[in-house]
Amino acid sequence: MKNIIYILFSKNYQKTYVGVTNNLANRLIQHNKGCNAYTKKYKPWKIIYTEEFETENEVLNRERYLKSHAGRKFIKSIIEKTTF
Repeated sequence: MKNIIYILFSKNYQKTYVGVTNNLANRLIQHNKGCNAYTKKYKPWKIIYTEEFETENEVLNRERYLKSHAGRKFIKSIIEKTTF
């Protein structure tokens, strides 16, 4: 099963969220239903970026990067390129 890292964006609140899942469609539904303490405050969410990895180690390393300062700069560049 693929490990997917995803970035969500809340246009209404200008917030981002980085997460890992193996079922992206279901996970987005959960976020937009308010099943997560952080994301329920900033609904609705839109997926703006995904990557797939073979191993859990790879996806967790990528998640760590995306939550770093350099990763946040990368996310900002994605947001600037995205049309909503």
